[in-house]
Amino acid sequence: MSAEAQPRPTPQAAEILARQDRIDVWALPWHYLAIVGTGYFFTFYDITDIGFAIPQIQTEFHLSGNQSTFLALAIGLIGYAVGSLIIGALADRFGRFRMLIVTIVLTAIGSFGDAASGGLATLIIFRFVTGMGVGADLNLVSTYIGELAPARLRGRISVTTFLVGIIGQAVTPFIALALIPGLHNGWRWLFIIGGIIAVIALVARFELPESPRWLALHGRLEEADELVAGMEERAVARGATLADPDPSEVDTRSGFPFGELLRPPYVRRVAVFFALWFFWYIGNYGFLGDAADLFKHHGLNAGTLYLGIGAIGYPVGAGLMILGIDRFERKWLLLGSTVVWLAGMLLVGAAHSEAVVIVGAFLASTALGMFLQAGYTYTAESFPTRARTSGFALCDGVGHGGGAIGGLYLPTIVSSLSFFAGFAIIGVTGLIAGLIALAGPAASGLALERVSA
Repeated sequence: MSAEAQPRPTPQAAEILARQDRIDVWALPWHYLAIVGTGYFFTFYDITDIGFAIPQIQTEFHLSGNQSTFLALAIGLIGYAVGSLIIGALADRFGRFRMLIVTIVLTAIGSFGDAASGGLATLIIFRFVTGMGVGADLNLVSTYIGELAPARLRGRISVTTFLVGIIGQAVTPFIALALIPGLHNGWRWLFIIGGIIAVIALVARFELPESPRWLALHGRLEEADELVAGMEERAVARGATLADPDPSEVDTRSGFPFGELLRPPYVRRVAVFFALWFFWYIGNYGFLGDAADLFKHHGLNAGTLYLGIGAIGYPVGAGLMILGIDRFERKWLLLGSTVVWLAGMLLVGAAHSEAVVIVGAFLASTALGMFLQAGYTYTAESFPTRARTSGFALCDGVGHGGGAIGGLYLPTIVSSLSFFAGFAIIGVTGLIAGLIALAGPAASGLALERVSA
């Protein structure tokens, strides 16, 4: 159906969304955040597990280092970009809820397929499928939570949900440590566990509602009204005082062509957030995808253990961001987290002792915990509801090209220059991302329409 044939938003749609905007507490069941967080848990588990699985995959499939990195890591990132772009665009057309189901189905299929791969060709296919689901899911979850949460708590609620998910990144090294050294097919069990988590998340997600913002903009006013009325009742029950709604503050335009993102006024934001994610992912995926193998070749034989201890920093970083994300501007917090990242990479690269490597890994994990969901929230809220998932997909999805570069070339830089030079360079690319964030709009505590205007 063309944009012109879609139901036109009415004054009633503006009234419904204005009623939602005046709610200043989380006005949905609390366990919804746990449901979304469970899906996030799988997402970050999968982002991390491939790095620990690669050494055993290399041995079983007789691959060189560059082959395994490209075929098992870069292929997943290509799938990530494709999934985010296609499913993100579909979510703006067909709704957030439907696509949240599609993404978790794809990730479950991909993870079980990874585990069952009998050779390189099947591993390539299923890493691509997994990547599609993971990439689109990160897009949709950030959009979905942002469209349900009140303006003054939007960042805190998003990062709280992320905190549940980032634990997946924190526990993965320990699961890998328990499975891979002792089992010849330990890498397969690593993916099977991920598939089981995805199935649990899939079943739970059927309880979630559609975004009332999306419903109102697509003419499904009765459903949107019912959802917002329920939110108002819960808000009052939780002690909130509801002000009079102001429909004049609400943007109810619809039918947003994807190409409009590449024209003013949104093309500048696309450029800023694309560059931000491109530079951030160079280091992010270089570290997550290559560190375990690089540590081994550098003589740090307990590298997985060091990364596991350092991974305690993931929830620590998310916890720190929960405290500050709605009190300070997003852009400055992102810059601060990249300074922590640079410090961590310099310590890891120096590798003066086991303790220094562990502290460096902890700081790097803390920075990742601080940066990721704050950056996802900031990206999603910077585009209007009618194109929020499309805008996010264009920036974050295509920005993952930086991740492919980092994953592929960090080992080459280390072998050509030095261990320190490789990690110092990805530390600097992270800092560049933080500096780019300063060009973004004001967002903390503002209604979505004011941020995305």
